[in-house]
Amino acid sequence: MERSALADAFDPEGSDTDVENDVFPAQNPTTKLQVQELSFPPHTVKLWIDASPGCGGIAWPAGEVLSRYLISTRSHTLRGKRVVELGSGTGLVGLIAGFLGADVAVTDQAQLLPLMRKNVALNGLEENVRVTELDWANPVPKDMHDPDLLLAADCVYFEPAFPLLCATLRNIATQRTEILFCYKKRRKADKRFFALLKKDFDWVHVDDDANQETYGKEAIYLLRLMKKRA
Repeated sequence: MERSALADAFDPEGSDTDVENDVFPAQNPTTKLQVQELSFPPHTVKLWIDASPGCGGIAWPAGEVLSRYLISTRSHTLRGKRVVELGSGTGLVGLIAGFLGADVAVTDQAQLLPLMRKNVALNGLEENVRVTELDWANPVPKDMHDPDLLLAADCVYFEPAFPLLCATLRNIATQRTEILFCYKKRRKADKRFFALLKKDFDWVHVDDDANQETYGKEAIYLLRLMKKRA
């Protein structure tokens, strides 16, 4: 498989250069309970966004990249599949999976659950998208184990949570689970996450996304993770 120039340029455990030093994504703290519409043809997602519970209450570019990828590559294969999204925030990526017919659990910490519930209802997806609390420091509910597809977008930004995120990925996934992990390279410490991740997972860049060169210029990378055999 031929690697793109962007894939060659991206080394999660490599140089500390050319990264920003922000711990959290930049956000507008005055954004409170506004409705945002995002177009993912043929679907339009309406989102309540609210920065007051934290940065998870905003739709970030990595989530949009992963959403567009699902639309372009999974439109006819997700119906009836079990999908779990980690660190869902607004629930955007999980909502897209719901539009495609999957049985979805969107998950995050308690303070973001009301926002996600509003967004599930706003998009009329109550029948197949459920909102569930999942703190990475706590055990994973049994009904989330071994999904068909595990999604995560923009979950790498807070260094103390790196071991918890790796453990959650390990505890949910099996070797058969497809894992799509969209990540924006921001800071020097991010490579420590990948050093932890490689203990249990291998990864490759997705090779079937026509938009890869475009979002790669924004230091956004879409990876497919594979759990190693114990």
